[in-house]
Amino acid sequence: MKNLKPEWPNDLSYFFPVVILGTIAYNVGLVVLEPSMIGEPADPFATPLEILHEWYFFPMFQILRTLHNKLLGVLLMVSVPTGLLTVPFLENVNKFQNPFRRPVVMTFF
Repeated sequence: MKNLKPEWPNDLSYFFPVVILGTIAYNVGLVVLEPSMIGEPADPFATPLEILHEWYFFPMFQILRTLHNKLLGVLLMVSVPTGLLTVPFLENVNKFQNPFRRPVVMTFF
């Protein structure tokens, strides 16, 4: 009977580097031979006419756009979350868990 070496660790040490280097060589070859353009090159001096913000900035943008006093707009934006955080403490004297017995909280939420 021959002295057989186990294939498991030896196979990994020889086969995986060949596969990894072959994959890297294949990808580099594709990049060199077939470059793909993503889009037109960026121009830092050309600003688009309509810059759209993300959807979660719409309420804040509308508040600042409708109010001409920017300080008032910022205070209004800060007062909305602050007011919502104080609502649960308005009826804290009521110890019942039934939401219908807390009309102020149910009105706000």
